[in-house]
Amino acid sequence: MQKHTRLPTITQIIICLAGFLGLAFSFTSLLNLPIQLALYIAWFIIMALGIWLGHNYKDLEEAATQGISKGMGAILILIAVGALVGTWIAGGIVPGIIYYGLKIIHPSIFLLATLIICSVTALSTGTSWGAAGTAGIAMMGIGEGLGIPLPLVAGAVLSGVYFGDKLSPLSDSVILASSMSGVETFEHIKGMLPISLTSYILTAIMFTFAGMQYGGNVDMAQVETVMLALEQSFNISPMAFVPVVLVIALLANKKPSFPVISFGAVLGVIWAIAFQHKDLISAVQSAWSPFSITSGVDFIDNILSRGGIASMLGSVAVIIFGLGFGGLLDRVGILQVIADKMSAFITNASNLTVSTLFTAFLANIFGSAMYVSLILTPKIMSKNYDRLGLHRKMLSRNAEFGGTLTSGMVPWSDNGIFMAGVLGVPTLAYLPYMWLSFTCIILTIVFTMLGKFISTASEAPATVSNDSCAAPAAAS
Repeated sequence: MQKHTRLPTITQIIICLAGFLGLAFSFTSLLNLPIQLALYIAWFIIMALGIWLGHNYKDLEEAATQGISKGMGAILILIAVGALVGTWIAGGIVPGIIYYGLKIIHPSIFLLATLIICSVTALSTGTSWGAAGTAGIAMMGIGEGLGIPLPLVAGAVLSGVYFGDKLSPLSDSVILASSMSGVETFEHIKGMLPISLTSYILTAIMFTFAGMQYGGNVDMAQVETVMLALEQSFNISPMAFVPVVLVIALLANKKPSFPVISFGAVLGVIWAIAFQHKDLISAVQSAWSPFSITSGVDFIDNILSRGGIASMLGSVAVIIFGLGFGGLLDRVGILQVIADKMSAFITNASNLTVSTLFTAFLANIFGSAMYVSLILTPKIMSKNYDRLGLHRKMLSRNAEFGGTLTSGMVPWSDNGIFMAGVLGVPTLAYLPYMWLSFTCIILTIVFTMLGKFISTASEAPATVSNDSCAAPAAAS
C-alpha cells in the first residue's frame, strides 16, 4: 500500500535550501573544504525532509539515481576532455598553438581574437568544456605571454565558448533546454539568435577596446623568452594543428562527441611518441595524470602542468551529487511548491522572463550543475508560459540563458570548478569579465520589457514533448 506523502511547507523549503547554501559557502570560502562534501551532506538533509513528509528511503534513493542518469553523457565527455587535455600537452599540440599564437596574433586584437576563436571552436564542436580545454588553454598561454591579465583573458575565453555552445545544434545544453521545454532544437536556436548576436557584437566591441589598452605595452623580450622556453621544452611543429583540425572536423560533422574526443586523446599519445620522443608508458600516462613540466618560466609551468582524467574526478563528483540533489528536490515536492508560489506573482512576459532567468540561476546555485538548472527550470516554469499563452521557445531561450550563461559564475558548480581548474583562474576573479553572459541576460530583460522578441503560443507548434529528455550530444 502506498504511504501517504505531504508537500513541504515554504518554511521547510527555506530551511533546507538555506542550510545547503550555508554549507556550500562555509565549505568553499571559510573552511577550505571541497564542495563535494557539502553536496553529499545536502543529500541527507533533503532525504530527512522527504522521510518526514512520508516518502520512503528507497523511493528517494531512486529519485537521486534517476537524476544522476540524466547527466551521464556529460560525465563521459568530461572524462574524455581530461584525457585529451593531458595528451595534447604531452604531444606538443597545445604548446605548438601557444607558440604560433605568440608569433602571429597582435596584442591589440588578442582579446577579440580569443573571443572569436573560442566561439567558433565551441560552435563547431558543441562543447564549451572541450573548447575551453583546448583553444581556451592555448589562448590563456598566449595572453600571459603577451602580458595581458589572465582574468580578462579568461573572460574572453568564457564569453566565446558559452556563445558558441548555446547556439550549436551539437550542444547538450541546447538539446536539453529545448527537449525539456517541448521545443524543436532548431526552433530553440532561432529563438535565441536575435539577442545572442546583439550581445555578441557588443561584447566584441568591449573586448576590442579592452585589448587596445595592451597593444603598446607588450614586453617583446618576455614574449621571446616564452617562445624560446617552449622551443627548448617541446619540438614545435605545424603538425600540432593536425589533431585539432581532425577533431573539430569530426565533431562538426555530427559524429558522437565521446568517441571523437577520446580519439583526439589517442592522437595526442601518438604525437607525444612521434614528435616529442616520449616512451609509450609516459605518453599513455598523460591521459590519466596531469602533465608535469619544469621549463624555468613560471607561467609555462603553470599553464601546461595540467590535464588528465584524474584532474576531472572532482568535477565528476560535483555533477553526480548535483544531479542527484536535483532529483531529490523534484521527488520531495520542493519544485512543485516553488512553482505554485511563483505563479501568483507572474502576470506578464516581463516578470515571467525575469523569474525564469532567476530560477535558472538559483538552480545552478543549489543544484551545483548546469544540467540541474536546465532540467528543473522548465519543470518549474512551463505552466506559467502556457497560462499566459506564450510560446515554449521563450521558455527554452530563457532557461538556456539563465542556466548556461550563469553556470560558470558559481564557484561550486560543475562549470565553475571546471573552468577555474582548466583556465587556472579562480571563478570570482574571472566573473567580472564574463561580459557576454551579463550583456545577454540584461538585453533579454530589456527587450522583453519593450515587447520585443515575444512569441505567442499561436505561432509554430512545438514538436517535442516536455517530458522527454534527449541524450546529450556534447558536454558543456
